[in-house]
Amino acid sequence: MSKNRTKIFRFSQTNYQRMLDKESEIISLVQKGELDQCLHMYTCNNNTLVLPSGKKWQSSPEVIEALNEKGWALLQRRSGGAPVPQTPRLINLSHIYAWAHEQPYSVSLAYRNFCKVLGLFFNSYQIETAFHATPFSYCDGTYNVNINGKKVVGTAQRVLQKKGGQKIVLAQACILVDENLEQIIEPVNLINEMHGLQDKVLASSHTTLFEHIAIKPSIDQLYNRLLQAFVDSELYT
Repeated sequence: MSKNRTKIFRFSQTNYQRMLDKESEIISLVQKGELDQCLHMYTCNNNTLVLPSGKKWQSSPEVIEALNEKGWALLQRRSGGAPVPQTPRLINLSHIYAWAHEQPYSVSLAYRNFCKVLGLFFNSYQIETAFHATPFSYCDGTYNVNINGKKVVGTAQRVLQKKGGQKIVLAQACILVDENLEQIIEPVNLINEMHGLQDKVLASSHTTLFEHIAIKPSIDQLYNRLLQAFVDSELYT
């Protein structure tokens, strides 16, 4: 990852809303041409269920109260397609960058490039991954990162524009590091039920990084491995 007009932000045990505000700030800098790209990595300091904005998902007082009783806060954000649990035991990774002028923008290519980086991160721990949808996982998507058929990372993508029409890509990943899987699916199933949806999320469709490695690295060590995976990919130089 080139150091030219590149920023790297790392936070641990921080407020999720503060990180959304930081993300908006970074996007603005890239749109203005003051940055070419930014890597934003963080963990949250509490359990929060994040809903996509829109009419499908309503943060009514009844929903908020039901989640609070289970020990979960509620927030909404502009990207994503389904509820996503946030806890202090997962890593959020956002890569915000200007798409190269000379290459036509492709949603699938942007996802594949991002997944290649994530694959290199897991390979550094001798873990093989595959990229595909994962039945009965939360916020299921075509570009989940899976270990032995179980989801360990969810990805999302949002595309904006800067003046002149150049595309700005916000690529996101939620990496399950050391989770109580039964606990994190509970608010997702609760919110689905309260919205009259039949979708059922299963803990058995997920796994965590720490289930597959003997030595448990610190969050800072994981951040370093993620940064090295971007460098080794040579995709964003």
